[in-house]
Amino acid sequence: MVATDILRRDAGVLDETLRSYLPPADPRAGQLAGAIAHSVQGGKRLRGVIVMRAAATFGLDPAIVIPSACAFEMLHAATLVHDDLPCIDDSDLRRGRPSCHVAFEEHTALLAGDALIIAAFEALASQAQTVEAARVVRVIREFAQFTGAGGLIGGEQADIIGEDLSPDLELVRFIHVNKTARLICAACRTGAILAGAHEEQLEAISGYGMALGLLFQVTDDILDVVGDAEVLGKPTGADAQAGKQTYPAAVGLEGARAYARDLAGEAQALAARLPAEVDFWRALPDLVVAREK
Repeated sequence: MVATDILRRDAGVLDETLRSYLPPADPRAGQLAGAIAHSVQGGKRLRGVIVMRAAATFGLDPAIVIPSACAFEMLHAATLVHDDLPCIDDSDLRRGRPSCHVAFEEHTALLAGDALIIAAFEALASQAQTVEAARVVRVIREFAQFTGAGGLIGGEQADIIGEDLSPDLELVRFIHVNKTARLICAACRTGAILAGAHEEQLEAISGYGMALGLLFQVTDDILDVVGDAEVLGKPTGADAQAGKQTYPAAVGLEGARAYARDLAGEAQALAARLPAEVDFWRALPDLVVAREK
């Protein structure tokens, strides 16, 4: 089965199961439940699929790690909700739909994002019903490290601060590593850890995840310059307008494209060190480079 078919199939499985992991909300909480459900609609489910494929790579049935895959999708959705808020990126459109704060008001969107983050940890903890508890504890600890102040949240803060600074390649890399690449790397590691991969194997798939994560963000930077807003489902040109630290801003559009090609090659070389699913892992960087949304 080709990589695009695997992505489509696994994403469909996650679309069917994700709603069962969404946190319930009492009717007295108003539109909170609706905002939570709105926030996870659409998207490629890339991070969740990576959790499933990483588990399969090291011999574990990917269906077993669906709770963890859903955790990554909920956390990612929460970051998008918070990104779009008026106090951060002030974006009215996400995944071709009104952003959560536009559809449900700012305070509801903020709380919906918070609820999704907490639900992600609950889903990870539930993984102990099917996988050795020590592995689950390690996954939860790494998930917190990769997404907390020393990871994703720190990258988001640096991204905001960077809007008032001149383009700085070192700062761009710091932001992209933490804001995007760490979560994709964590998805690779989560599936592998739950499957019982040993440390050398974890090193290979971690390197792959970081290269793929950086590639994804560099491509996102490029699409903001040359992409079609209708296809992307969000405004283009927003990075330049906000003064964002991006690779096109730091090294130019062609420099960013060259870096994307280098990252794709790096990821594909690391894919060759993995014990299974090699064709999928080798194809994924090319799909990221070629993506239009």
